[in-house]
Amino acid sequence: MVLPRHGDSHQESICSYPVTLWNTEQCTDMIMNWIDDGCSGKYFIAANPHSIVEAEKDPEFKHALLKADLITPDGIGMVVASRLLGGRIRKRVTGSDIFRSVSRSLNEQGRGRVFFMGSRESNLSAIKQKMAIDFPGISAVGTYSPPFKSRFSEADNAEMVDAVNRFRPDILWVGMTAPKQEKWTYHHRDKLNAKVIGPVGAVFDFYIGRVKRSHPYFQQTGLEWLPRLLQQPKRLWRRTCISAPRFLFMVLRSRVR
Repeated sequence: MVLPRHGDSHQESICSYPVTLWNTEQCTDMIMNWIDDGCSGKYFIAANPHSIVEAEKDPEFKHALLKADLITPDGIGMVVASRLLGGRIRKRVTGSDIFRSVSRSLNEQGRGRVFFMGSRESNLSAIKQKMAIDFPGISAVGTYSPPFKSRFSEADNAEMVDAVNRFRPDILWVGMTAPKQEKWTYHHRDKLNAKVIGPVGAVFDFYIGRVKRSHPYFQQTGLEWLPRLLQQPKRLWRRTCISAPRFLFMVLRSRVR
């Protein structure tokens, strides 16, 4: 596939955030190009309405979003926002989509060194075992389970960076909660010997089946959030009942302006 020229031609502004127009395949091609070109510290963020709302309240998170090399529209709310603003985004590109698509591409080429950071040791072990079955052409070179705390110390961060750099992976998948994972990625991308960094949050749990992803029907109709809300109401009620209306207000305000 010939990629569109990198620049404004592949992005549109949603509430002042540059969101890509590319589909999953095009995003995957770009990430594979970063790997082939020997880049270092490139990172993408799969942004949803909750991300945008939270970033407006958190300057550090906002900066991490704006400095990302690629922002994909993760969430039907992003597609709706694009339509309301006269944009051209018509399909979501989720963290799960990117994770599986990039893994398939690396596997088909029989190459790729990946590292998993985040979650519990038991989950990381399950990920490595499943990767060996699903994508035998990929080398899952290492894992690291960081301490469960709201803010890492300098010693914690140094240990996390060192754990990754010992293996020099092509892709570092980060599975921590948002916005901690995006902030950590932004602040440490220049210290990491990883070509690409993907903060993908709940994708780790989806992949090993710890949290069940919604049926394809709900994914295709833009209602993936509904079964997830029923599965994890305490975790997701805020983004559904508070962030979604706030995001809609932000979009309508942008349209008026």
